[in-house]
Amino acid sequence: MVEFTIGEMQKMQKELQDKYKDKWEPICAEIGQNKLLWMIGEIGEVIDIVKKHGGVKASEDEEIRKDLIEEMADVLMYFNDVMMCYGITEEELRDAYITKFRRNMTRW
Repeated sequence: MVEFTIGEMQKMQKELQDKYKDKWEPICAEIGQNKLLWMIGEIGEVIDIVKKHGGVKASEDEEIRKDLIEEMADVLMYFNDVMMCYGITEEELRDAYITKFRRNMTRW
């Protein structure tokens, strides 16, 4: 299995943002809300695929699965934009994730 880290995604997203800085909204805290809304829109597209085709077909049919994965990539792109807007580092996310994981492991 090939690893693909948040850091790699953020580096790629920064490159994309730099390329289109004259056409897209800037990456800053004031725009973070907009990026969150765009991410929710992409999550809606993921939901639409599963709702339309069902979970089994969405995971097993090659073409539908390809669309599902592409929409998930869009979600992650906006997720990384949100992280960049608020200056959240890969390390901060990792630490928060681990803390939350541990809390959930002992919750019930």
